[in-house]
Amino acid sequence: MPGSISLPLAVLLVGLLLALVGGVALRRSGASAGIGSRLAAARQVRLADLATEEPPPARPVRVAGRIRCADPILTQQGDRLVALHRDVDVMLARGGWRTIERRRETRGFELWDHGGSLAIDPAAAAEPLVVIPHVWRGSPAELGEEHRAAVARLTAEGGDPSAARSVTRMLSVTERLLVLAAVRRAADGAISLVPPPGGYVISALELDDAMRLLGGSRKGLLLGATGAIGLGGLLALAGVVMVAATLLTRT
Repeated sequence: MPGSISLPLAVLLVGLLLALVGGVALRRSGASAGIGSRLAAARQVRLADLATEEPPPARPVRVAGRIRCADPILTQQGDRLVALHRDVDVMLARGGWRTIERRRETRGFELWDHGGSLAIDPAAAAEPLVVIPHVWRGSPAELGEEHRAAVARLTAEGGDPSAARSVTRMLSVTERLLVLAAVRRAADGAISLVPPPGGYVISALELDDAMRLLGGSRKGLLLGATGAIGLGGLLALAGVVMVAATLLTRT
C-alpha cells in the first residue's frame, strides 16, 4: 500500500477503535448519558407559557409540575404511584444476568402547576425513570414465590443461579416532576405534551441531582469514556478528510 494513503487510513482506524473503546467504557460506567444530555440541554418552560408561546417550541422542552391522578397504582405498602418499573435478575453459573421479571405498570396523570395542567402518559417514558432506585441483592432462595418456577427452570437447564437482584423505580403521586416533552398545538389551538423521539424523560429529582444520578457511580470511567469518544470521533473525521484529500490528489 502506498505510504501516502497508509497514514490517513491508520488515523481513521485509530479514531474508530478509540471511539469503540470509549463506547464500551461508557456502558460499563453505568451512566445514562443520552438521557442526561437530552434533559439538560432542553429549555425549561412554565406550563402557563406554553399556551401563549407563538409559535410552539419546535424542540422538546423541560416542564415542571406536580402530579394529579384519579386512579393511581396502589401497592401493598400503601404507596400511590403513577409508574412502577421493576426488574428481577439472577446470575447464571456460566456468567451473565438473566431477567426473570420485567414489570412495567403505569397510570396516566396530569402534570400541573398554578398556571395550568397538561396530560402525560408515562407508558411512553424513556428508560430509566430518573428516580432513586430501590436495589435489593441476595440469594435466589430469597426470591418470592412468583419467581421460584423461573429459578427452578433455569436450574434444570444447567444455569444454576448463584445470586439475585431486584431494581425498582417508582413515581409517587406526591412528587414534583421534571418532564422532557414535545409540544403540539391542535387545529383548535389546544396545547398538548407528546413524547419526543426516544420518549418522555421523567425525573423526580431536581436537574442537578438528576445529572449526578444519570452520570452513574463510576465518574472517572465516565469522564475517560467521554473523552475517548470525543477524541476518537475527531481522529476518525480527520482520517476521512485525509483519505479523501489523498485520493483526490492522486486522480
